[in-house]
Amino acid sequence: MNKLNFVLLIIISAVLFGFKSDDDRKNNMTSKREENFKYQTEQFADLGILRYQIPGFNDLTLKQKTLVYYLYEAALSGRDIFYDQNYKHNLLIRKTLEAVVISYKGDKKSDDFNKFMVYTKRFWFSNGIHHHYSASKILPEFTQKYFAELLNNSDEKLLPLKKGESVGQLISYLTPLIFDPAIDGKKTNLNSNEDLIKTSAGNFYEGVSQKEVEDYHKSIMDKDDPTPISYGLNSKLIKENGKIIEKKWKVGGMYTAAIEKIVFWLDKAATVAENAHQKKIIQTLAKYYRTGNLKDFDEYNILWVKDTTSVVDAVNGFIEVYSDPIGHKGAYESIVSFKDMEASKRIDAISSQAQWFEDNSPIMPEHKKKHVVGISAKVITVVVESGESSPSTPIGINLPNANWIRKEYGSKSVNLGNIVYAYNQASAESQLKEFCYSQEEIDIAKKYGPLANDLHTDMHEVIGHGSGQINEGVGAPKQSLKNYASTIEEARADLVALYYLPDQKLVEIGVIPNNEAFKAEYDKYIRNGLILQLQRIKPGENIEESHMRNRQLISLWAYERGKKENVIEKKVRDGKTYFVINDYMKLRIIFGELLRKIQKITSEGDFNSAKEIVEQYGVKVDPVLHKEVIARFEKLNIAPYKGFINPVLTPVKKNGKITDIKVEYPEDFATQMLYYSKKYSYLPIDN
Repeated sequence: MNKLNFVLLIIISAVLFGFKSDDDRKNNMTSKREENFKYQTEQFADLGILRYQIPGFNDLTLKQKTLVYYLYEAALSGRDIFYDQNYKHNLLIRKTLEAVVISYKGDKKSDDFNKFMVYTKRFWFSNGIHHHYSASKILPEFTQKYFAELLNNSDEKLLPLKKGESVGQLISYLTPLIFDPAIDGKKTNLNSNEDLIKTSAGNFYEGVSQKEVEDYHKSIMDKDDPTPISYGLNSKLIKENGKIIEKKWKVGGMYTAAIEKIVFWLDKAATVAENAHQKKIIQTLAKYYRTGNLKDFDEYNILWVKDTTSVVDAVNGFIEVYSDPIGHKGAYESIVSFKDMEASKRIDAISSQAQWFEDNSPIMPEHKKKHVVGISAKVITVVVESGESSPSTPIGINLPNANWIRKEYGSKSVNLGNIVYAYNQASAESQLKEFCYSQEEIDIAKKYGPLANDLHTDMHEVIGHGSGQINEGVGAPKQSLKNYASTIEEARADLVALYYLPDQKLVEIGVIPNNEAFKAEYDKYIRNGLILQLQRIKPGENIEESHMRNRQLISLWAYERGKKENVIEKKVRDGKTYFVINDYMKLRIIFGELLRKIQKITSEGDFNSAKEIVEQYGVKVDPVLHKEVIARFEKLNIAPYKGFINPVLTPVKKNGKITDIKVEYPEDFATQMLYYSKKYSYLPIDN
């Protein structure tokens, strides 16, 4: 599954089934939503907290609602796992912070306590002490002395003290972990000049070096297997008594207490499945959690990707490998949803043309798929998200990740419609006025921006990730391209979308009204890649996150490549920098050239070329421009990152039987985090 951070709104359906205006679509959507709904509830540090609605939930049958509820409980049951995967001390720290929030006897209105609460909320948002995007340690703005005061004036019974341990000993243990930037300062280090395993604080490896990990995986892999499992996806690799072993994440293994709860709810979900095929999918996922056998996970993925008829759906498991610097270990996440029938018509129109897009791609002929298999696509209404998907969420998904399954059985692409809608409702117009060079640029962004962004996401997920093929004998990108694999893959999918957005084909199939709308996305992409996303970087730091590297790589490469013909022009007015596209169609050609290059790197597993292009274009930050961008954003007071409070589902029962599922929309982020910790804290502190 791949994730994008565009904020967009799904507002158009294909001409093939009757074009609807933006206003018609908006009216149709809002008719199922609460009026005057409060989308943003608060803002602190670099974060904005949003909410989303789940329109159409009451249109589901009772059986479907019950299925959603059971999958909802399964999703949240694994929440602790992601905390522990991020850092082995996170659960201890979280329980300590929450004990203070609940029981501190001092002044809770003081400036220091406010700083403590901001730190705690940042911790919750990032599922641990490392920033959810930059992966750097979040440092408190309160002092070590005040931290000690907080713990000494909180209820000892609520503090996570070991038997015989004093509060003072807990303070001494936690203080360097929280306050010292030199201790476990980076969750995921992508600097290829260092040992990526030893310098990353994520809890996927212990006592091993990068070379030992790579050698271990080579020793267990069957290079001749045409259907390889995702080696190492569901385990922690440690060294005990000089021997490397895998601690499997399964019932009876590591994380068993939480996984047993997940399986409990999956078993209940199977009893109310919509059809026999969906029942088998859920049962196979539960089987995989019981056995830890990755062959069972492959079987589950094959069944899941074949299901194109069920209304209710869920992603649940150890899925994405972004947090592992060498791309093996899957982070826990879950998204529970149901299909938005109307909005899915547009995305269906795109997926039905997958072979045409592949045949007409600018990539080398030998890198094209001769037969594109089973790309299904839909727009979904999210009910709950957990683990790596929450509070910070994707807006697009493409699964499964195993290349051989995608090749033989296809993939399923998903656009998170109600999440996108909520993002759009909370967006700030002041950003356009500050960073667009002309009124014309602002006007086209307002008129076509949401639609163009939607189509970029659709093309990225449906066509981009599903296109191209790996040369025979070349391993999966996460093995061959290592720490650059995610950046290269996201660049590849983005470039497919960018290349096709201006194409007449999109007008012909009715998903875009004219040949001008794409310009809004071209403008935004270059603006974001070269300027806007710099607000997320701390002064003096380089770009670490894979999606951000991808966006700057594409934008900067295109800017440099088109300099001779002034395709993208750097302009300065009143001391402010802008990047203005002078020739959109020449820029499209440049995107095609880069797509060809990136696909070649992917298909051939060319690590050295991946390293060269990412390091040259995707990593380094212009310090002068960076300083300017931060100053401009400070005046706007816009949070660079946003995440969500989930709706709460509660079963309504009569005589012990579920008669309905009630949906509530809580407004307070801290209250939800404390509620989750009280209800879903299944893991012991030391796993």
